[in-house]
Amino acid sequence: MNYSGVTQGSYFSITYFDEDGRRFENEIDSIFEAVDNSVSLWNENSIIRRVNRNEDVVVDQIFKDNFEWSRKASEFSGGAFDATIGPLVSAWGFHYKKELEMTPEMVDSIRQLVDYRKIEIVNDKVVKANPNMTLDFNAVAQGYTADLVGKLLETNGIYNYLVDVGGEIMARGTKPNGEQWVIGIERPAENFDSERSVQIRLNLKDKGIVTSGNYRKYIEKDGVRYSHSIDPKSGYPAPQNLLSATVIAENATWADCLASVCMLVGRDKAIELLEHEKDVEAYFIYVEDGKIKTSTHRLKTPQLTD
Repeated sequence: MNYSGVTQGSYFSITYFDEDGRRFENEIDSIFEAVDNSVSLWNENSIIRRVNRNEDVVVDQIFKDNFEWSRKASEFSGGAFDATIGPLVSAWGFHYKKELEMTPEMVDSIRQLVDYRKIEIVNDKVVKANPNMTLDFNAVAQGYTADLVGKLLETNGIYNYLVDVGGEIMARGTKPNGEQWVIGIERPAENFDSERSVQIRLNLKDKGIVTSGNYRKYIEKDGVRYSHSIDPKSGYPAPQNLLSATVIAENATWADCLASVCMLVGRDKAIELLEHEKDVEAYFIYVEDGKIKTSTHRLKTPQLTD
């Protein structure tokens, strides 16, 4: 069975195998709607938008899950990953693509609103140290959604599926002929609108896989590109030579978090951090001496190159 469409500002594609031929479009759409109503920054009435506006709102389980996964990633990365990064992301123009007019004084001022340790959930309500603090779960929500859809299928006895939500993928089991799922990793593009091509293909089974890259998500001013990965400590786009990081983990949520962490800290620090995650694999594309290079970290999956 195949089901595809648009959700969370991107595409989704779901393939699964069921001998009874059952279809779950309504249930899947309900998951997308629930996630959108909880943690989407593009939904004016979502819980996260209401929290960011300091409205009196009780958060749901989806919100709490995204909050906890974000906190786990923050602690894992020593604060490089921070869900309170929203004010800086908005100021730099990545939420709404506004004109870039940042100054050092503005960065220093806004940076005071960024610290995941100063926001918590108490009795199902968000408590902030500063009311101007906001939350952003964009580095978690799509991977989390892919996992939710996967859990729905498994609840119905389906254990052979591929769920792709905006490039955040969860793969379980195999195809009917026993072949593993094959995932293509995009070759870094020169510009955000460049034609897409495949750098490498990987076999995947019972894992989540997510690629985060800076070559399509950027804004440009006076000929300078600014990465969408913001360093919460400096307040500026993360300055490192990593073009993309592909992470394979036990689920798509954690893979989503870790891919973002890698882009924030750079290849060398990413490898150091991933040493603490024994079941995590990674594939890096980076620039060194003016050339695009690749490296892997504990990558055990068979690699199928072009």
